[in-house]
Amino acid sequence: MADFEKVKDYLLDMGFVMSHEEPQEELVVIDDEDRGIKNLVIDCESPILILEQVIMPMPKGSSDFCKRLLQINRTLVHGAFVLDEEGTTLLFRDTLQLENLDRNELEGSIDALSLAMAEYGGELVSFARG
Repeated sequence: MADFEKVKDYLLDMGFVMSHEEPQEELVVIDDEDRGIKNLVIDCESPILILEQVIMPMPKGSSDFCKRLLQINRTLVHGAFVLDEEGTTLLFRDTLQLENLDRNELEGSIDALSLAMAEYGGELVSFARG
């Protein structure tokens, strides 16, 4: 549980409020809608930390959208836009090593999501609306 407690301490130190916590699963959910963060799941799955946030349902006939997502992924500092297993939901996902995780690395990953949403959120919404 040491890694999970360390992650929680980092999040609290960064000023995040945990909207949901499952200690047995070593999982927390945080929100900061001003930064584009809504239900960001942070899951300790030793040896990695998984950060994942649902962005939106995938639009129908989305081959151009998928191409654009790959182009956007090239510009992201951390993480990537990905599809769920069914290909119906767009998510942001990043993974970090737990063994040597520090606060700056976790903060950088969360900031990358925030930056991606600020920079590309409008474009993603316009694709969703068709």
